[in-house]
Amino acid sequence: MTESEFLTHTDQVFRDLQDQLDASALDLEVLWSGNVLEIECPDGGKIVVNRHVPNQELWIAARSGGYHFAWRQNEWLNTRDGGEFYATLSECLCNQTGEECGLHKSV
Repeated sequence: MTESEFLTHTDQVFRDLQDQLDASALDLEVLWSGNVLEIECPDGGKIVVNRHVPNQELWIAARSGGYHFAWRQNEWLNTRDGGEFYATLSECLCNQTGEECGLHKSV
């Protein structure tokens, strides 16, 4: 994937996340600026989704840990354990807010 394709693809992921989180019943503030999407939780904590252009990876930083995802088999998979990006982010949100989120790949 070229850098331009990576940026276009991850822009869509960020838009999709923003749309899903804005439509959810969770009381979250979603801020997207450049390569970073911040999710502010009601308790003041944050989850940060970052796209790392040189490695062409999506990264999640949350209280529960840091996760790196690469595009493989038409989805974003954890580079360590093969976990899926949206499922991992949903789990991070659940751990941090105490509520189910159910994010899913919609594109």
